[in-house]
Amino acid sequence: MKHLFKTFVLVVAFLSFQCSSSDNNSNDEVITQPILDAKKTEIINYINSFDCSGSCNYIAFGSKPCGGPKEYLLFSSSVNLIQLQQMVSEYNELDHQHNIQTNAISDCTVVSPPNSVECVNGDCLVIN
Repeated sequence: MKHLFKTFVLVVAFLSFQCSSSDNNSNDEVITQPILDAKKTEIINYINSFDCSGSCNYIAFGSKPCGGPKEYLLFSSSVNLIQLQQMVSEYNELDHQHNIQTNAISDCTVVSPPNSVECVNGDCLVIN
């Protein structure tokens, strides 16, 4: 009888650890395309809220399944760079997670950064 009781206690202990482990995985958020679209719109609206009056720059944006950015966003040097970097970093991580969750594939081409970005008539533009 003692042997049966010890076995029962071990089985219950083992199962309780299994439940704890799976509870941690239940916190994984499913990232959907509408979530990504809303975040991108928020970032674009933030960038567009600053006038281009001097210099411009660019930031890598998105996460291709093969690695690297999907595109580069242009922005005025008058933005709060730390805030923009944080917003873009959060978006890039969500996009990366979305790629994993959906088993996304891509053409794996490398998107090159712009050669030159300038402020022209109040807009940041790529200059070739």
